[in-house]
This record gives sequence, structure tokens and C-alpha cells, in this order.
Amino acid sequence: MGANKYCPLNTACQAHSASMDICTCKCRALLSVGFIVSWVLSVSCDTLPPCVFPAIYNFGDSNSDTGGISAAFEPIRAPYGEAFFHKSAGRDSDGRLIIDFIAERFKLPYLSAYLNSLGTSYGHGANFATGGSSIRRQNETIFEYGISPFSLDMQIVQFDQFRSRSGELYKEAKDASDRAKLPRPEDFSKALYTFDIGQNDLSVGFRKMNSDQFHAAMPDIINQLASAVQHLYQQGGRAFWIHNTGPIGCLPVNLFYVHNPAPGYLDEHGCVKGQNDMAVEFNRQLKERVAKLRAELPEAAVTYVDVYAAKYGLISNAKNQGFADPLKVCCGYHENYDHIWCGNKGTVNKTEVYGAPCKDPSVFVSWDGVHYTQGANQWVADHTQNGSLTDPPIPITHACHRQ
Repeated sequence: MGANKYCPLNTACQAHSASMDICTCKCRALLSVGFIVSWVLSVSCDTLPPCVFPAIYNFGDSNSDTGGISAAFEPIRAPYGEAFFHKSAGRDSDGRLIIDFIAERFKLPYLSAYLNSLGTSYGHGANFATGGSSIRRQNETIFEYGISPFSLDMQIVQFDQFRSRSGELYKEAKDASDRAKLPRPEDFSKALYTFDIGQNDLSVGFRKMNSDQFHAAMPDIINQLASAVQHLYQQGGRAFWIHNTGPIGCLPVNLFYVHNPAPGYLDEHGCVKGQNDMAVEFNRQLKERVAKLRAELPEAAVTYVDVYAAKYGLISNAKNQGFADPLKVCCGYHENYDHIWCGNKGTVNKTEVYGAPCKDPSVFVSWDGVHYTQGANQWVADHTQNGSLTDPPIPITHACHRQ
């Protein structure tokens, strides 16, 4: 898959895509496959007022977990979070995640994790994502392969409980300060519902299934995500912002034990081609299913967000975007077959080694081999929230409008 397929690498559009206020953006991409195909994507929202989302409700995995898995199991330790929060903040990054930049865009507080019992406020939404979550429930524990017990169906159950219980507490609240920490019942229908999940379904599929089995399982996985959206719609949700899955084959962890790859195993940017091909197919089916959701949910605004294109665009053009080698890891010790994960200690050749962070995380794409740095997350947020990589092509500021 050539990097020139995606708009973020098109210089005519790059000058615009850094701004999140763009309502009109034209991208031209040239592909050479024996002939040149050119196309123009035009987005216009001049006649639509910006949305006012009083709350955000997020469902996902570690790409958007703001403290859920850290509250439920062992806390995420420093140096995670230190680049921005100056302490561990329950996030698998050195700082902010894409969901944090979404909250900032609407001038809302960062989302409190539903599972976090201390220091939380839910007046402007809640985060049900947990690191290791998958769309489809997995028959294994988190202590085996890191898969969270809070799959998407359980996150939806938690949302239902949250909505019911918070409504009761809101009615019982005796003063404004108590109510301020709770969502207003009328805000559930006005909120933005975001999804960033599916990467762990791919990971489990690679581990447990052959290619044919995984292809056969994909429709069920995607339909379970669609069922979650349908359920939230029945509960009053109307605006949905759905991320596809990223280029999992470009995660450095997938290369830790690959020293002499066979010809064709890696693509031109050093990513595992077969894994990325599977992610592309997953996203193709997801996009089709999201299109059907628009027909099934007549009052909903459902936006498909091509995070894969943004992330692969960054990875394939990292140097020109001011980043270092995208397959190098900022935090942790990874030499030959010795791997000490970020923030941990281990022994290498009878010497204690600490998985320390790099000096300047802002120029790295990968934070710990699995998760992205704050700098990369911000780049991806900037290149997806402007509408140039969404279907329909509309910025997140206008995601309440049905197209």
C-alpha cells in the first residue's frame, strides 16, 4: 500500500489539515497503477452551524483509555503520562490521547474513566474504554495475553447502568455542586458518542486463527460494534464518531522478534504487510457496515473516521513531518532479543536494566512499542478531526449533522 494513496501526504492539502477549523478542504491524490487516477474530495460546511456537544461518551481500548484498566487492575506507572500530566494519568502514552484532543476541541474536561472511583467528575461525559478491550468477548483472562474483561458489550452494559444510576443521583442531589459532577439527563441525547476499538480483535485473530478463519469471523465482530451503536441510538444517542483500526503491522512490537524476515513479509516502510492487509479488510467491512447504519438509524449522524490512513500516512512520511524513525521505540529497552518494557526493570547479561524513556518523546511516533506518543496522537487528531479523512467528509465540529 503506497503512502501516496492518502490525502495527509498531499502537499496541496497539508497546509490546511493542521487546522481543525477547516470546513472546506480539497485533496488530490495521484496513484500510478499503469495509469494515473486523480480525484478530488471537497468538503463544505459553510451553511451548517457548529455542534455544541455538552458531553462525550467513549468506548474503546488502550488507544482511548483514560484510566479504566489502571483503576481496575495494576495502576499504570511513570514514566507514562509525565510529558503532559507530569505524573502517571492512567493513559498508555507519555501524555494525551486522541480522545483528550477531542475533548479539548470542544473545550470539555478530559473524560473520567467509568471504573475510576476517586477524583472523578462525570458532568461532561464518561469513558468506558479499557486497555486490552476487544469488540468481541474473548475466552481468556487479562493475565494471559492482556485482553481486558471489559469487552464492548460489557462497556455498553456499564453505560446503561451509568445512565440509570446517574439519573437517580441527579434527582436526589441537594445542591448544585453535587449535580455538577453528574450528567444532566437531557444531555445524553445531545452528546457525542465515540468509538476506538478493534485493534485487539485483530491481535487475537492473528494469535488464534488462520487467515480464512479470521476472514470468516470479521462480519460477526463488526456486527457486534454495529449492535452497540444501535443500542445507544435506542437510548437516545444521535451523534456517533467511529474510528477504524490502525495499521497494526506498523507497531514495533510486531518486529521485536523478527530479525531476518522473508521477502515480502514487510512492506516498503518496514511494516508487517499481512497484518496491515487484514486491518485494511477489517476497515473495508466496517465502512460498509457504518454506511448501512446510516440507513437503519434515520435520525443519527454516523461518521466513519479513517484513522488507518492518518497513522499510515504519518508512519510512511515521518521524517518529513518532523518525526524520527517511526519503528523505533521511545520508552523501554529493546536490544536484539532482550526486551525490558517501558517503566520496568530487568536483567540483561547479569546487569540490571531500566526501561527508560527517550530524551525527547515529542519526535517519536511509538511510545512503548504498542502505543503512540502524545506527539503522534496530536498529529493523528489534527488530520482526522478536520474532515479530510472521514465519511461523510465533515469535521468533528459538525459531527451532529446528518449527511
